[in-house]
Amino acid sequence: MRLVTFTLLALFSVSALAAVDMKKPTGKYVQQDNLFPKVKLVTSVGDITVELDRTRAPLAVNNFLSYVNIKAYDNTVFHRLEPEFVLQGGGYKPDLAPVDEFPAVFNESGNGAKNQLGSIAMARNNDPHSATSQFFFNLNDNTSLDPGRNWGYTVFGQVQDGFEVLEKIKLLETHTDEKTGWQNVPKQPIILKQVILQPEQ
Repeated sequence: MRLVTFTLLALFSVSALAAVDMKKPTGKYVQQDNLFPKVKLVTSVGDITVELDRTRAPLAVNNFLSYVNIKAYDNTVFHRLEPEFVLQGGGYKPDLAPVDEFPAVFNESGNGAKNQLGSIAMARNNDPHSATSQFFFNLNDNTSLDPGRNWGYTVFGQVQDGFEVLEKIKLLETHTDEKTGWQNVPKQPIILKQVILQPEQ
């Protein structure tokens, strides 16, 4: 299954972030001299620490940190789980209302980083340059998501700690959500409580 099943909705939701100017991403100013910023994803299953890579995917990293900076990922859900493929989140609140989005970013999938086990990448629509807030963890070596004759999916970091959390998540049951008709939705909601930027080292 391509990563277009749970695409980002075009309409913005009304939320507490309404006062934020979503036309102006702010992540490029977050630890701007740090080429490898780290973030901790605090989930209802456990914590996952990810090292981001500005040397290969500066646009994707700055985009991701823009959402972290305004706490847009706090209290969202991982809405898609395919245990031998991907764990996808960053786009929806627990009631599956969409988060507000910054403008889409240019695809950097030709940066040499692979969609391998434990990497984090940007989700998108069919348009290769349509990635906004959603991201996914590769739960396998997904070479089909790397660029070939067509654009791939931009990898912008790697899990450093918390692989056991991903292994726990892979064991969770999924179902088809009655409200949306989406498949591969975790029966037990996987809450992303917050994403915390780690101090520079």
